[in-house]
Amino acid sequence: MKLAVRLMMLSLVLALLFGVPWWTLVSAPTGGSGTLFWIGTAIGVAALGFLPLTMFLGHGPAQSDPAVIVGDTLLGVLWVVFSWSVLGVFARGALAVAGVDGALAARLVAAGVLAISVVLVAWGVYEARRVPRVRTVDVAIRGLADGLDGLRVVVVTDTHYAALDRRRWSERVVEVVNAQQPDIACHAGDLADGSVAKRHAQVDPLAEVKAPLGRFYITGNHEYFGDAQGWIDHMASIGWEPLHNQHRVVTRDDDQLVVAGIDDPTGKGLPGHGPDLPAALSGAPDVPVVLLAHQPKQIADSAAAGVALQISGHTHGGQIWPFHYLVRLDQPVVAGLSRHANNTQLYTSRGTGFWGPQLRVFAPSEITVLVLHPER
Repeated sequence: MKLAVRLMMLSLVLALLFGVPWWTLVSAPTGGSGTLFWIGTAIGVAALGFLPLTMFLGHGPAQSDPAVIVGDTLLGVLWVVFSWSVLGVFARGALAVAGVDGALAARLVAAGVLAISVVLVAWGVYEARRVPRVRTVDVAIRGLADGLDGLRVVVVTDTHYAALDRRRWSERVVEVVNAQQPDIACHAGDLADGSVAKRHAQVDPLAEVKAPLGRFYITGNHEYFGDAQGWIDHMASIGWEPLHNQHRVVTRDDDQLVVAGIDDPTGKGLPGHGPDLPAALSGAPDVPVVLLAHQPKQIADSAAAGVALQISGHTHGGQIWPFHYLVRLDQPVVAGLSRHANNTQLYTSRGTGFWGPQLRVFAPSEITVLVLHPER
């Protein structure tokens, strides 16, 4: 019964994702007949069969990297076309109210949706694959010692090293990170998709990050779709300190700051893993705590524990507009600095890389510099 329900839901989703663009770009502007109608319909039917096939070959037992690249990219393109096709339906309604002939309106909308989709896909690929822009944010921390004023915490997260070989991109990210002169460097999870054996060459440039007060790493949910412990061990082997429900005390000029990290909630299914904030803070001195927690929704526990600042990723800022509206249903924040109960602040990064489709539309990637100051 569960399998039948899942297949039914999958069929419904595919019908919507393909059906709305087919109606907007093929059926309505051609009047449902003619050569262009049949060519467009054939392309749609082929894509409808090709997408599930490539997704299965890429993300199923075969783990085919070429299939991942093709399938994920097709999914991203389809989402862009679907989103603007939905808007096209409303545009046709507006044109009808304005008295524009129905056939002409359908052709105008189809041309507009197609043009916008092509531009956004091209721009989205560029935005996803470029070296992220640096975003600098000043954060006032209650109780932070004066000796730690100006402490620079550089954050990368959601690098998602995967089927596309992004070793050179990784090297350039490291160059940008080092140019920010971080005191502390953090990776807030979702390091890679795949095994250490397949992806370590893309991750290894992170060994060159320079941060005199520490380089810290936590697991995201995607580590638990593969080999979480393997990635924890590998990051330790290249000089990063995994914070596996642990904390470290950072000292500068005899003033202290606690940097803690907890596992992603997905880890609960793996023995010895899963978030344990009390364990992470056990024995910590009474100074402000900066906590790495992959998902923004972990903020509720952080605020209850009196954490000064939680650093998260996970959302990608939505990655491809308007997906951020769906993300917001699951997470309290999609991006940026926010304040929560007990004076706890949360910084949610839009992520440094991308997951799945190599597109970012209206959700640019970032390398974040959090500059800490005492709250006056």
